[in-house]
Amino acid sequence: MWILIMIGRSKYWDAQIPPENLREYLPHLTLILLSNMAYPNDDDLLADAEVIDAKEDESIPDRYQDLKPQLPCSDEDDDTCTICNLRKCSASALDVLSNVFGAKILLTFMPIIEANLSATGDEAWRDKEAAVLALGVIARGCINGLYPRLSEIVASLIPLLDHKFTLIRSTSCWTLSQFSKYIVQDSGNKKGYEQFDMVLTAFLQRISDTNKLVQGAACSALAILEEEAAEKLAPRLKEILQHLMHPLGEYQKRNLRIICDAIGTLVDAVGEELDQPVYVEILIPPLIQKWQNFSIFDKDLLTLLECFTSIVQALRSIEFSQFTEHLFSRCITIIEAQQQLAKAHPFSDKDFITCSLDFLSGLTGCFHNGIESLVLQSNLRDMLLKCCRDGAPDVRQSAFGLLGDLARVCPIHLHPRVPEFLYLVVKQLKIPKFEKTISVANNACWAIGELAVQVPQEISPFVATVISCLIPILHQSEGVVKSMVENSAITLGRLAFVCPDLVSPHMEKCMQSWCISLSTTRDGIEKEDAFKGLCAMVKANPSVAQSSLVYVCKAIASWTKIWSTELNTEVCKVMHDYQQMLTNEAWDKFMSDLDPLVKANIAKYLV
Repeated sequence: MWILIMIGRSKYWDAQIPPENLREYLPHLTLILLSNMAYPNDDDLLADAEVIDAKEDESIPDRYQDLKPQLPCSDEDDDTCTICNLRKCSASALDVLSNVFGAKILLTFMPIIEANLSATGDEAWRDKEAAVLALGVIARGCINGLYPRLSEIVASLIPLLDHKFTLIRSTSCWTLSQFSKYIVQDSGNKKGYEQFDMVLTAFLQRISDTNKLVQGAACSALAILEEEAAEKLAPRLKEILQHLMHPLGEYQKRNLRIICDAIGTLVDAVGEELDQPVYVEILIPPLIQKWQNFSIFDKDLLTLLECFTSIVQALRSIEFSQFTEHLFSRCITIIEAQQQLAKAHPFSDKDFITCSLDFLSGLTGCFHNGIESLVLQSNLRDMLLKCCRDGAPDVRQSAFGLLGDLARVCPIHLHPRVPEFLYLVVKQLKIPKFEKTISVANNACWAIGELAVQVPQEISPFVATVISCLIPILHQSEGVVKSMVENSAITLGRLAFVCPDLVSPHMEKCMQSWCISLSTTRDGIEKEDAFKGLCAMVKANPSVAQSSLVYVCKAIASWTKIWSTELNTEVCKVMHDYQQMLTNEAWDKFMSDLDPLVKANIAKYLV
């Protein structure tokens, strides 16, 4: 038993003992592991399952222990390793062996698996369940050996989703999910698609199982299949949504979280395909009804909030906008209540505030015009200011994200508190080492750029301070998270565009590092904004720009294509101005010294 535990925790490999030392023992060792993975007669979970098999349990409320995560064996419990832990350790050991030896373990292993899967009679079900579990455990490490027989393996597992024993049904869901990548991969041909369709149908049916264990396993398996299948789900989207929504009202706490995750995963997988009236009508009302059943202090509300946040990012239709006011108002109520609670209990859970802010941010980004009147009628501005001051980094991160979204959509409703917001935003960039709060600083930096575009007059008094924070980030780009460098380069460009006279005196300190950062920034609207600022700086400070000409050219050459006609014209003008500033001989020398790829990419701006 001890070698199983050692292998399961990778201690055998950590000791750098050659794997070949185990090769001759593989047939015997794998069969021992398989034997230990079967539930013995005296296992508590088995006893519970046998009771559950005799009746439905979906209406029984979850106990506290049902909600706790299941943890693997820890070093501290070596002397009291339970039967359940022996099963887990054996599965973990088999996983390690499959990844080290691959298909080599299959020669003696698969005949036993196949025999156990085909066994009949109630007495054989524990060996059958262990065989199903083993297939899932080795799915990744032995895929090269299993793949030629994948269709056969999947076909043998699908009927087990209807087995009378709950543990076989739940384990079969998990094992099939481990093959999802390859099931989807093979769905390009008729036979493969038919099998993919059968697996999807089977998961959907098990979502409405009367047993909670099977419900959760089916939802988790479906979520994994959804991630792999993505757009392939579109033809059956209506049916999938109907199956997901049907049991929503009956699910207990643990499975509610799992099914909401499956819904969110589906939304992320199909994206804008979901934005059709028929789908909105199936999806939203049951979620709203469930949402209304919870107290604003109920943790299950967080699950629904996260689910709604995924949904709003995919929906822009008029059909969904009818629910916007209700959802917006409820989030405002949640934030107000939590802020009041925090006064009496400073260390209270801030997840409610964070999730509400994230949802409002998604709502703002998707329903621009529809959100403005709601913001006007609420006290969101003042509540948001409190959130920007909050001591919890997660709250500030979400607050600055929402601030940036509101700045784009309805900046007028941030008045007259804009200076206070700006003070708090800039404060995030002054932290010398913000690695632990990088996401907060990132959102704050982005929010400054959005505010600069929308309220340039208010931003003016803060420009010098902001630039003094951005320059060190650009100079130390290799030691800073790439997204932070990119946001800093974009924000500097936006400031340069709206306040060129204020930014120009600082260009000598950062022109080269700024251009280097822009050259690695991905194409898009934000990069266009930054380049408008770069063009403005070339005009405002041509001598500094000329000394950094190579870097400017590299930044311009980084574009795949500038889609904005206005910006394209400006960039062409910059290049022609440079050409005229130099003598013909100096220009020719400069061009000949350029990297050939850069030279080729900027040629189109010199025509």
